[in-house]
Amino acid sequence: MVASEITFSKSRTMALSGVAKITDGLYLSNAFAANNKAVLTAYGITCVINVSLEKSRNVSPEREYLHFPVTDTPSSFLFEYFDTVADKIHSVEASGGRTLVHCSAGISRSPTLCLAYLMKYKNQSLLVAHNWLKTCRPIIRPNNGFWEQLIRYETKLFGNNTIRMVISPIGPVPNIYLEETKNMITFWNTKM
Repeated sequence: MVASEITFSKSRTMALSGVAKITDGLYLSNAFAANNKAVLTAYGITCVINVSLEKSRNVSPEREYLHFPVTDTPSSFLFEYFDTVADKIHSVEASGGRTLVHCSAGISRSPTLCLAYLMKYKNQSLLVAHNWLKTCRPIIRPNNGFWEQLIRYETKLFGNNTIRMVISPIGPVPNIYLEETKNMITFWNTKM
């Protein structure tokens, strides 16, 4: 394999991996990418945090693996892991390592833990952290139960909230989704 083929193969692997760089030491992805040794090596991942029911495959001794078995349901209690995971990401980054946080799709559970980290160690409000994370990985969408826990965590850290739950045409949602839910109702009403 020549150098140009290696570069192409590496960039193709990285493009297909679904990995989003959040900070120099924090990455977010889905289970497919997190179980791909080539992807983990390409990004220099030294610690993998899995927040799904499935255990990681392809576990490598050169990486640390943590597993928090949580379902993606509004009644799941993820709050109890916020500090543990944020502290771990911080310690890995402080030692020069990189952490990849993942769940099944990288949409709800793992972004929730990344938001907790950004609030605790980057001193970002929940709104700022969400806007940044959405820029890095546009498909994030924590479920309503995780939003309620994040709002509670923001209060714990800062004594106030930048996001709150509100009633929408489809039920309670974070206020940042209110306009979107109005558009959803309008869309469905015009289709029927």
